[in-house]
Amino acid sequence: MSAGTASGTVGAASAVPVEGAVPGKGRRRFYLGVSAKLVLSVLFALAWTGVSVWISLPWVADLAPHIGPAAAWTVVALAAYLPGFIVALMTMSLVLDRQPPLAVEDPVTAMTVVIAARNEEAGIAATVRGVAGAHYSGSVAIILADNGSTDATSQRALEAAADAGVPLRVVREEKPGKSNALNAALAYVTTPYVITVDADTILHREALQRLISRLESSLPDTVAVAGSVLVRNSRTNLLTRMQEWDYYLGIAGVKRMQGLYQSTLVAQGAFSVYRTAELLRIGGWPDAIGEDIVVTWRLMEGGNRVVFEPTAVAFTDAPSRTRHFFRQRARWARGMFEGIRAVPPWRQARGLTKFVAGLDLLIPLLDIGYVLVWLPGLALFLIGIPAVVSVWTLSVLPVTLIVYGALRHYQSRKVFGPLGLSVRKNRFGYLGFLLAYQALCSSASLVGYSQFLAGSARRWK
Repeated sequence: MSAGTASGTVGAASAVPVEGAVPGKGRRRFYLGVSAKLVLSVLFALAWTGVSVWISLPWVADLAPHIGPAAAWTVVALAAYLPGFIVALMTMSLVLDRQPPLAVEDPVTAMTVVIAARNEEAGIAATVRGVAGAHYSGSVAIILADNGSTDATSQRALEAAADAGVPLRVVREEKPGKSNALNAALAYVTTPYVITVDADTILHREALQRLISRLESSLPDTVAVAGSVLVRNSRTNLLTRMQEWDYYLGIAGVKRMQGLYQSTLVAQGAFSVYRTAELLRIGGWPDAIGEDIVVTWRLMEGGNRVVFEPTAVAFTDAPSRTRHFFRQRARWARGMFEGIRAVPPWRQARGLTKFVAGLDLLIPLLDIGYVLVWLPGLALFLIGIPAVVSVWTLSVLPVTLIVYGALRHYQSRKVFGPLGLSVRKNRFGYLGFLLAYQALCSSASLVGYSQFLAGSARRWK
């Protein structure tokens, strides 16, 4: 998050240049400061929660004789108050979000694209062709960070680069771990910017230009920009169909909220740009299962900003098997804990970043509430016992539909429209996303939290 100054103090509505605009360019207009937007969003969320508490008093009174007053308040808080506060905060933040226009529309600063890969011979050629075919007016170098592949990954990448007429350097790192491969490649980067792209990710033709445009249109202390990663294999099965909506609405919505406050908590390795000097300053990527999470938190630790560009789009393959999905989401949950351990929210220099990062401390409670309170309560409700889940808690569904409906409209009009893309209807996937998807995510997250607390051996695949 960000205020009008790096200190993160609360600002007010005033006539100032839009944050992120290049000095001397753009018109002066009335602008509601980012800090003021946070204050309004928090007040709205608190008001929403206050009304929820008032409405739920009979519910608490019904529960208390059976499980005790303290447990009754805890159950209701986990099932209703906490989710309601988070949804209300995100809703108002998105309503107030007005991303500054791209002041630098055709950047030319030299960049290096690093593709980390291990045994990706089947898809690496498409990834290389996607990078080579992306529009960018400046110089683009490509490095394949081969993490000890035992197949023909490097050969296929070199062949694809030769066919596309672009140079490609292969840097081989035998020590397992994505961070080791990325750091080995970083030693060969001589350009001001470095972009990471996963080996199963395909860039939209405007992705590089828009990503760098956002970086150079932002405030000078912006050190990274997260691109928008969407699912390209959604037709595989119901699981990938549900993930299509998660990436398109859920993850994109969270990143938009965090980007509004200029504290995007994950500049994901699948597609993000970083200032090379800043990466070198913090020692590159850490040895962590969530290396992109930890590196983002470390980049922001000194007061820097990380933003999100929704129109810099890349398409990736989502897990198509439940087992692989669980492992991925468990890694993400464990990576979040690694980020909190490496740079606790209270150590962030900017006040707004403290707040955004602090919200991550609530996420495990949301998952606990969903798996251990909501799901059992829903099962009781379906057999006629509305003790935990009642009509009041089910009323969150229409609110969810409204929020996701608004996000769908925004994504279609503001993101896909300018890029010449269209949205598939995918009705069954959307229904599954609304009704069943969170159960999978929260269950997998609890596994990841347990693995972190137990110090279990790390698994990347």
